[in-house]
Amino acid sequence: MPPMTDQPITAGLLRLAVEDNVLVATGPLVPGATAINGGGEMHLREAVTLGHKVAARPIAKGEKILKYGVSIGSATEDIAAGQHVHVHNMQSDYTPTHVLNETATGGRDA
Repeated sequence: MPPMTDQPITAGLLRLAVEDNVLVATGPLVPGATAINGGGEMHLREAVTLGHKVAARPIAKGEKILKYGVSIGSATEDIAAGQHVHVHNMQSDYTPTHVLNETATGGRDA
């Protein structure tokens, strides 16, 4: 367990595993230079909120999105470093969105 510290926690970006190609916001962030937990900084291209993902490097269309060291989906378009990564530019490889919509409305997959 890491030692406790009296240092305040400031919002920034967190890499959860070394192989991840996304970073996670530890609080609301505005565009511009943003600290990465553990060292370095990233130029954030747009505002993101707590828990949202940001591309740690350019991600090509079709490339796997890695978080916690595992694939959580695929990029649906090229994603620039520092860009927000969410449902507008990635898709789950496990649960298609149309299934969730049909389930919510009582469709054939409910």
